[in-house]
Amino acid sequence: MTILLSVQEVTKRFGGLQALTKVSFDLPEGRILGLIGPNGAGKTTLFNAINGVAPPEEGRVTFRDKDVTHAKPYELAHMGMGRTHQIVRPLNELTVRENVMVGACFGRENRSLSEAAVIADEVLQFVGLDARAGQLAGSLNVAQKKRLELARALAARPLLLLLDEVLAGLNPSEVAGMVQTIRGVRDQGVTIIMIEHVMRAVMNVSDRIIVLDYGQQIAEGTPQEVADNPRVIEAYLGNPDIARHASAEQP
Repeated sequence: MTILLSVQEVTKRFGGLQALTKVSFDLPEGRILGLIGPNGAGKTTLFNAINGVAPPEEGRVTFRDKDVTHAKPYELAHMGMGRTHQIVRPLNELTVRENVMVGACFGRENRSLSEAAVIADEVLQFVGLDARAGQLAGSLNVAQKKRLELARALAARPLLLLLDEVLAGLNPSEVAGMVQTIRGVRDQGVTIIMIEHVMRAVMNVSDRIIVLDYGQQIAEGTPQEVADNPRVIEAYLGNPDIARHASAEQP
């Protein structure tokens, strides 16, 4: 079992606010790790600490056996770390294909424009946006923009993909389709961490789950272990039946 990402006692402060406190976990290659918790629990802050947007004050982040605690986001992209954002910001005046080409040009493989165009078409077909390739990105609806955000990240050929609420704002059929796409990404060998509030989906797609509350790591385990954890029920799920039902259903 090869550990792709190791986060050790990561702590982050914003002035007097303690956003993360000694968060630690190891993520093996080929796994999907779900990251859940109430709003304001520190989930996106943890992503920012991992991918160089807001490095931690304490602790260490190791990616591919290298200490990347203070690496820049573009350096991590070149190493094979990709990310989507909760609030999608496509380059609205460029076409869908051109948006995805950006990922290929500035990702792990530094592709030329001609190579990036080929990769973009492949990725757009994979995420189901090939018919929209020539449209302006600004003309897409929310669900399509979520898929475009994913496509741009995939075009960078990541080894690790951080997904920040990629299911937010989608209807049930769109959620089911995106979950299948995420599984397809994992089947291609990409390791995934996903922040998500759609419990039914994250419980079904994740191999393991970490729960944050007020910046504290209050649980880690399989979906069933997390569903049965009294601290998680009290802090987040509220009802002990919610996660059990979620983990028994297919999204």
